[in-house]
Amino acid sequence: MAKKQKLEHSDFAGEFTDDGVTVLVDIFRDAGSNDGWTMEVIDQDEGLTVWEEPFPTDKEAFEEFLATVERDGIRSFLEDPEPEASVH
Repeated sequence: MAKKQKLEHSDFAGEFTDDGVTVLVDIFRDAGSNDGWTMEVIDQDEGLTVWEEPFPTDKEAFEEFLATVERDGIRSFLEDPEPEASVH
């Protein structure tokens, strides 16, 4: 059985609520690495939005999340009728 890679989670990760909608913002990278930070947003129905490109810093990832909420609204993360994950 392959050993599961440990992850380092950003201090910016956590629940975020706006306009009555709560999502989980997960910002992470492989523990002990200097790799870029991956960001995923999970909605109330466990729909997943994933950014394809990693971010240089966890702060830049969170700032992109906030900019997306400002530009498109928190409801843009709600699961689409299609079962595929949204990609930014």
